[in-house]
Amino acid sequence: MRSLIEQFPEFLADAIEIGEKADLVNSTTTIDNVVITGLGGSGIGGTIISQLVASEVSVPIIVHKNYGIPNFVGPTTLLIGCSYSGNTEETLDAIRSAREKGAQIACITAGGQLSQLAHENGWNCIRVPGGNPPRSMFAYSLTQLFFLFMHYRLISTKHLPGLQAAQNLLRKDLEQIQTLAMTVAKQLNGKRIVVYSDNAFGGVTERFRQQLNENSKQLAWHHALPEMNHNELVGWGGGDSTIGVVIFRSAFDNPRTMIRMDLSKKIFSHHTQTIVELYAKGESQTEQAFYLVLLGDWISLILAELNGVDPIEIEVIDFLKSELGKV
Repeated sequence: MRSLIEQFPEFLADAIEIGEKADLVNSTTTIDNVVITGLGGSGIGGTIISQLVASEVSVPIIVHKNYGIPNFVGPTTLLIGCSYSGNTEETLDAIRSAREKGAQIACITAGGQLSQLAHENGWNCIRVPGGNPPRSMFAYSLTQLFFLFMHYRLISTKHLPGLQAAQNLLRKDLEQIQTLAMTVAKQLNGKRIVVYSDNAFGGVTERFRQQLNENSKQLAWHHALPEMNHNELVGWGGGDSTIGVVIFRSAFDNPRTMIRMDLSKKIFSHHTQTIVELYAKGESQTEQAFYLVLLGDWISLILAELNGVDPIEIEVIDFLKSELGKV
């Protein structure tokens, strides 16, 4: 896993090249809504892109992490199936349901049944390199979503320079990111971790929580402001020093939410002294999202090492899938 995380900037560069060379067919009908279906490491890109492009896209985007599909799906729906393995059963179920309703379908995958379905049905499909844990291929999955959104004219091509700038930023700051991650991991070691951010970066905090779960083998939770201020903040009456708080902060946070973060931090400090604020780098929201994702990945890896666990191993998920395959 260390080697895979170290290669993140190179993966991003390769992903951009794959997206630029993708041979995609133009849509022949109007797109009135978008559904992105995918789970886990394959699905988190959908959550993040829906937030990064929210101010530009003029049609609804639904991130669907379940079997089946929403009832509104039809011929003017663009359904994007994201499954790194190509064999995620929930995603395949959603894809087949969307096909029955005549939706426009596009895929991002490394192979498997999804790749075969795309070939048989003539769907747009961007194929990425296989053979690695899906969560380690995040740079590929999110980048290809950007290229699909650009291809279908849901967003402008102005996002391409942001992707390229993100790759340059991560390569340039890699050593600094590693150093900061080590410092933060030592502060959080032995703590129950909760991660907060502005709602626009909620997918980024979710990604960090997933990495803590899978890489570090520890429970954690995440929430976004301002919603967190309307419920979970009261729960901090039961908070204590066993909790470590991480707050992702960005220049793109809503100004009122920034004030809320400062006030919330004062409340947290009455219960725990372990409060870490991590400030995103980069000129664009896309750059800042990639920066925080990579920083979170490094923190999760170093925590795995401090916890004495194998960051690659996911035996409980493999067991679950094996048992489901028998039913």
